Amino acid sequence: MTTNIEQSSELGRNLIKLVLMLLKIIENFMTFLKIKTKHTKISAIVFAAITALSACNDESASTQARESASTKNQQVAPQLIPEFKKRLNIYKEVTLSADLSHLSANQKQMLALLIDASKIMDDLFWQQAFSQDKKVFLASIKDEQVRRFAEINYGPWDRLDGDKVFLTQNNVKAHGAEFYPKDMSKAEFEQATLANKDGLYSTISRNDEGQLITIAYSELYSDEINRAAAILEKAATFADDKEFANYLTMRAEALRTDEYQASDFAWMDMKNNPIDVVIGPIENYEDQLYGYRAAFEAYVLIKDLSWSEKLAKYAQYLPELQKELPVSKKYKAEVPGSDADLNAYDVIYYGGHSNAGSKTIAINLPNDEQVQLKKGTRRLQLKNAMRAKFDTIMLPIADTLIVPEQRKNVTFTGFFANTMFHEVAHGLGIKNTLNGKGTVRQSLKEHASALEEGKADILGLYMIRQLLEKGAITEGKLEEYYTTFMAGIFRSVRFGASSAHGKANMVRFNYFQENGAFSRDEQGLYSVNIEKMTAAIDSLSKLILTLQGNGDYQGVDELVTSKGIISETLAADLARLEAAKIPVDIVFKQGKQVLGL
Repeated sequence: MTTNIEQSSELGRNLIKLVLMLLKIIENFMTFLKIKTKHTKISAIVFAAITALSACNDESASTQARESASTKNQQVAPQLIPEFKKRLNIYKEVTLSADLSHLSANQKQMLALLIDASKIMDDLFWQQAFSQDKKVFLASIKDEQVRRFAEINYGPWDRLDGDKVFLTQNNVKAHGAEFYPKDMSKAEFEQATLANKDGLYSTISRNDEGQLITIAYSELYSDEINRAAAILEKAATFADDKEFANYLTMRAEALRTDEYQASDFAWMDMKNNPIDVVIGPIENYEDQLYGYRAAFEAYVLIKDLSWSEKLAKYAQYLPELQKELPVSKKYKAEVPGSDADLNAYDVIYYGGHSNAGSKTIAINLPNDEQVQLKKGTRRLQLKNAMRAKFDTIMLPIADTLIVPEQRKNVTFTGFFANTMFHEVAHGLGIKNTLNGKGTVRQSLKEHASALEEGKADILGLYMIRQLLEKGAITEGKLEEYYTTFMAGIFRSVRFGASSAHGKANMVRFNYFQENGAFSRDEQGLYSVNIEKMTAAIDSLSKLILTLQGNGDYQGVDELVTSKGIISETLAADLARLEAAKIPVDIVFKQGKQVLGL
């Protein structure tokens, strides 16, 4: 279209030149005949014609330019792929708020700064997930509802439907997101000799010669990281708790240096502060190519003191439960740290990876294996987000898919405990392979996250059963936890195959089905068999722990390939949830304005 406009403009200019040449000829002829008066009139007429012709030519070119720009915009502006129209309402918006009345003026000021730093993590995750500029990309989407869906998904891929492309003008999502060059093959990467090749805090790029190189986060994102670090250091000056101030200062230094272990230890030593923040490059789920690279995220949290007091007693059972795991001794020889703690929080801000697609309702950190073995982990239960999911999703699922006589067993107590012990169970099992293949994470590569989530789910149920028998858990009965867990599988399976949690749920659902842990009647309603589920929990626990301890990549690959699928029957049942307009997940109205900061 641009070429046609240029040709049209050139034609107009040539025509004007021709008319001027004709005018000169007429002028010379008139002078020769000495009839200037007539020449003047003729000249004026010709000049008027030239002016009109020029104006018409300019207007024509301008009109064509506008039409070209409009056509170009129509071609470039991404449009919603029709099949995804029904997906635009899968998220239920809830407000993230909490009671801040007990906090001091300094603490409120600190909260505002922590949210500012978290927003930078959000922007950094956009860069890791999607190559286009966030503002330009979102501005290009004209439909407000579609734009919001893209914002929730941090790009043009539906994170709860296998990362399918839902906008035109976009390609299939790369398994390596923006952590690796798009033209890099696995063979090229594995043959390359690179420093920090499997590092959590670097990306893989190409130099001018086209060779693979690593670039540290602190170098690649230096401007954003330095701003976030400065905000954390300022927030530390408002902290009433010295341990929290120390953690914020050390975390700022970690962002600048890509050395996070010292700040992880500082975070583990921080016990009494009513405010918390989880911030930085943490989880590696976004790297679906190898599971090596960590993505930026943030949570800003307010501690629930009364609920936290209830949970404190469970951490002491970890070493004992490790010894009782249903697997041979060599797979449970590692001793989990006894310094772990359990606490409940209200979350007031999500940023980056934690806010993309499905929302996290519990945290188990740090991920550093050395810190875990020396100090254990901290398990943070995000109570207000958990309650929102239970009320808006879990209860309607139970009413749709669970037999009437077992629906009463789907309770918030069961949901909270299942979620909590999932996080606790991450600390059990084995972190390093038994045959010299390195850590479990390194040896199982892109399957490590899915298998670890499956382990945590299944061992969480195992722990609940054991603690009920020991009298440590006094609320609820075993069938309550099992039935709630069953309803939870339907909730999580809807997250799709691209999610580590989704894959883990599909594997477990199919394994349970094969072992008779549940049954489905003619009306399509499910019921739990307590005895058979108990047996299936033990056998699946043994299988997963053995695969991890052996670093058996091939075995895990076969397990995920054979059982990480949704059958036609299950797909039809999930469609019933969609027909009932039950949300798949929640999305947040959040920020300083919501909190009155």
